[in-house]
Amino acid sequence: MRVIIIGGSKTVYFLARQFVRRKYHVTIINRDANRAREIAQQTKATVVLGEGTDVHRLEEAGARQADVLLAVTNHDQDNLIACQIAQKMFGVPRTIALVNDPDNEEIFKKLGVNVAFSATRIIGSLLDQETDFEEVMSLMPLAQGRINVSEIRLDEDSPAVGKTLLELEISENSLVATIIRGDEVIVPRGSTRLEVNDHLLLISQPQHEKRDLAVICGSE
Repeated sequence: MRVIIIGGSKTVYFLARQFVRRKYHVTIINRDANRAREIAQQTKATVVLGEGTDVHRLEEAGARQADVLLAVTNHDQDNLIACQIAQKMFGVPRTIALVNDPDNEEIFKKLGVNVAFSATRIIGSLLDQETDFEEVMSLMPLAQGRINVSEIRLDEDSPAVGKTLLELEISENSLVATIIRGDEVIVPRGSTRLEVNDHLLLISQPQHEKRDLAVICGSE
């Protein structure tokens, strides 16, 4: 997989480190010369100096071959523009943007960004969230509430432990998108076997969520 990351924060460094471990081809675009040099020294990612909204820098970063572009700068306008250029000019199939001001989240989605997330809103939801499942935390609804994203922690009694994703009898339109195992972020396949203390990100439709959580957690 070819991933382009725009930004220079510590988050960018950690993302790049995890993606490189997954054998992804990672390119980072950063406009600060000193920070770009640091990231190049700290990771095995390719680093391009410049603006993430610059067409020429995106081309240099390999946008025509990229599978995903992540824009995680501190400026919402830059993140939005970078995603739009990547989609419309280079045909990048998946764009993900950090939304620093949660009021801009819906605007990003309406303007075509595949995934727009607000860390502020997610943290607020975590503080307010109440759930029937002690080991499950609902992170955020997407697509005007038609899709839910939940974080699930597997304990030793969870029926999903020891099973592969193919063996899980979750709904057809539901998806385990990510597994966090210790310090490792895993993009799962059907053959991936689940372990105790795994954290799963489950994407599901609201009408199927309770059943899917019961299949994974064993809660009723």
